[in-house]
Amino acid sequence: MSSPTAGNDKEADYKLKDTKPNLGERWPHGGLRGGGGWITSERATSTYDLVEQMFYLYVRVVKAKDLPPDPVTGSCDPYVEVKLGNYKGRTQHFEKKTNPEWNNQVFAFSKDKIQSTVLEVFVRDKEMVPRDQYVGKVVFDLNEVPTRVPPDSPLAPQWYKLEDRKGDTKVKGEIMLAVWMGTQADEAFPDAWHSDAASVHGEGIYNIRSKVYVSPKLWYLRVNVIEAQDVEPQDKSQPPQAFAKIHVGKQVLKTKLCPTKTTNPVWNEDLIFVVAEPFEEQLVLTIENKVSSAKDEVMGRLITQLNGFERRLDHRIVHSRWFNLEKFGFGTLEGDKRHELKFSSRVHLRVCLEGAYHVMDESTMYISDVRPTARQLWKQPIGIFEVGILSAQGLQPMKKNDGKGSTDAYCVAKYGQKWVRTRTVTDSFNPKWNEQYTWEVYDPCTVITIGVFDNCHLGGNDKNDSRIGKVRIRLSTLEMDRIYTHSYPLLVLQPSGLKKMGELQLAVRFTCLSLSHIIYLYGHPLLPKMHYLHPFTVNQLDSLRFQAMSIVATRLARAEPPLRKEVVEYMLDVDSHMWSMRRSKANFFRIVALFSGVISMNRWLGEVCQWKNPVTSILVHILYFILICFPELILPTTFLYMFLIGIWNFRFRPRHPPHMDIKLSWAEAVHVDELDEEFDTFPTSKTQDVARMRYDRLRSVAGRIQTVVGDIATQGERFRALLSWRDPRATSLYVVFCLVVAIGLYITPFKIVALVAGVYWLRHPRFRSKLPSVPSNFFRRLPSRVDSLL
Repeated sequence: MSSPTAGNDKEADYKLKDTKPNLGERWPHGGLRGGGGWITSERATSTYDLVEQMFYLYVRVVKAKDLPPDPVTGSCDPYVEVKLGNYKGRTQHFEKKTNPEWNNQVFAFSKDKIQSTVLEVFVRDKEMVPRDQYVGKVVFDLNEVPTRVPPDSPLAPQWYKLEDRKGDTKVKGEIMLAVWMGTQADEAFPDAWHSDAASVHGEGIYNIRSKVYVSPKLWYLRVNVIEAQDVEPQDKSQPPQAFAKIHVGKQVLKTKLCPTKTTNPVWNEDLIFVVAEPFEEQLVLTIENKVSSAKDEVMGRLITQLNGFERRLDHRIVHSRWFNLEKFGFGTLEGDKRHELKFSSRVHLRVCLEGAYHVMDESTMYISDVRPTARQLWKQPIGIFEVGILSAQGLQPMKKNDGKGSTDAYCVAKYGQKWVRTRTVTDSFNPKWNEQYTWEVYDPCTVITIGVFDNCHLGGNDKNDSRIGKVRIRLSTLEMDRIYTHSYPLLVLQPSGLKKMGELQLAVRFTCLSLSHIIYLYGHPLLPKMHYLHPFTVNQLDSLRFQAMSIVATRLARAEPPLRKEVVEYMLDVDSHMWSMRRSKANFFRIVALFSGVISMNRWLGEVCQWKNPVTSILVHILYFILICFPELILPTTFLYMFLIGIWNFRFRPRHPPHMDIKLSWAEAVHVDELDEEFDTFPTSKTQDVARMRYDRLRSVAGRIQTVVGDIATQGERFRALLSWRDPRATSLYVVFCLVVAIGLYITPFKIVALVAGVYWLRHPRFRSKLPSVPSNFFRRLPSRVDSLL
């Protein structure tokens, strides 16, 4: 059994921690590393003020000229090797080229790992022998390398004469290079070859670079299927019972069956799809006849592009159009082949691309963008949000590499339409990224999501990138213009239980551009007005959100390097709508906590009525008498009381951003079988016995919910029974009581009535009975409709 101290340590390990990183620290002048000095410029500052500065030695290889051919082969297949201590980087080689160009390939060597005072740049000739032929080299003394920090202009490359092996004699050929010392703020940093990832080769190099992605522009496509004319089935002896089916990419929706069998069916039904620019899918509409429950017959088809449809920016009526249908039939040709015939059938549609809605690809509970699709409807940004992704600590090994645990970690941050991906730090449990990113903020009540993943595609593997954990930060919980530096626990639920995968260190800042605009937003709807003027149903929103997530994941997976589908789905919580016993418990206790204040107030009032503290009871009596005598003070007193509570709670306001709460999530006490159910596929992949057991458990939970709902319904039906004459004696008594009370209230001043009622309610316990009151007894005897249930 674990001790309380161990439990407290474990609980503290799951909480947010304050950190004090050296943000925007200047690079000290004349610092030494590995026996060599470093020359810095007078102005070693950076715009990256939310990260720790990391210095790199950059080498830009541009081109070479007049390289000597090999005396044996008579040609030259050149490549460049950049060597700094034990680190080597290579360019691609060219076949039979004495004036090669390498398109400004950049090599970056981390200053912290440099153990040499010289940089060597070799030009070699790739031969079919064990050792490539030496052409020449250029040597740089690191003491003489200049420092360049943006916004300085890029360092101009220069031509350097090649030297022999000893460095004494110049040889034929020259190479154009630029060598400088810089930080991660350098524009060459994202696409450079990094010495930290020297073991990565081939296609894996493209998968370790930092990149910025933009979500595709999503539209809601509204297709109003009005009617069709002259649709004929194959069997012309009876009219068809028609419906319309529309395909847009992988999305398929149908109208309802036309209630009457006719060749001119009418539906007037809206079908909503999600599409993305550039529009790659086509709209395929078919008019089909419901021949039987298992057979549908195509009577006509329409294929059209999406670009030609009108883009609507408000709720005005869109003009409808008639479209001719292509008739499909089945002839008696060989193999019963399908043949296409032009036919006079047509369909009446009203189609538009909705630009005034926000297409939701994430839950509204932690939405990161609320702008409508059409850019013309965007407002001005109200702030800037900056994130410094510093480092991670204590990451768990995610895979085996040469028999030992290894983690190749990278971060992904998503806010609005902008996704960012840091570079991958290979084979490290304590990676340092120190990358800073910026977003424009259009609404403060939004959430940024930052996830950490293990890169599984460095060696050509096809495995999915593994989840390490994620963090959500709601911008409205941050003070403006303040830098928050914290270490966030990376918590992941696994089938075996809750596991801490490490900690992520972040620095965030929310800068306000217009305080008046922020105050203005708090009084306006979160979503664009079309969501309220012409709302979608809950089922439509769930379906459209899933389709939007699928489109975003597919498009981002086609980028280079790809932001893979499993990463996008984890960031967007694609499975948040699935049933989970753990989440159900968590939501139940959230409701209990919500009413805890009301319960506490009710308990306090009960103590006042029971005179547990006579002084408090007397003060409440005095306050009540004052409010009765001066009723105009009731509302001001109420608001003054809330003001004082707010001022008092200001001292105890949260000082940290929110983070994943294991107690709120009910993650510590969850049963293993409940977790196994949460991670089960849909439909289930478990055995019949396990599925039956879980079904019975769900029935048990649903039975308790059913009982609570039934009790609520019973109380409501009793209230209705007061005047429904279902119990004639009870209704008669209540009607007479109402008459007596009405007469009494007409002739008695309201202050007297309120005073008497308050004194009676606050009466001393010696004047109380332990039996239920008369009104309670009367109400419990009223009939409900529960006795009519089967």
